[in-house]
Amino acid sequence: MFLPKYPDSPTPPPAHTHAPTDPAPVRRGLPSLPVDQKTVATVLVAGVVLTALLAAVAVTAISLAVAAVVVRSLLRDQYRR
Repeated sequence: MFLPKYPDSPTPPPAHTHAPTDPAPVRRGLPSLPVDQKTVATVLVAGVVLTALLAAVAVTAISLAVAAVVVRSLLRDQYRR
C-alpha cells in the first residue's frame, strides 16, 4: 500500500561527458628568491626581538596576576576585621 513507485530507468545518462583534449597544464613553481647573509640576519634578529617581546608580555601578565591575588587577599583580610 505505501510502497514507493520507482521509475523505469533509475538514472538517466549524463548529458555531457568530460573528455579532456589538452594535456595536463604544466605547473610552474614559485620564483626563487635570492637569500643572502643580510636576509638571514634580519630574519633572525626579528625572531629574537619578537620572542623577547612575547616573553616580556607573559612575565608582565603573570606578575600582574600575582599582584592582584595578593591585593585581593589583603583587602579581604582587612574587611574581615
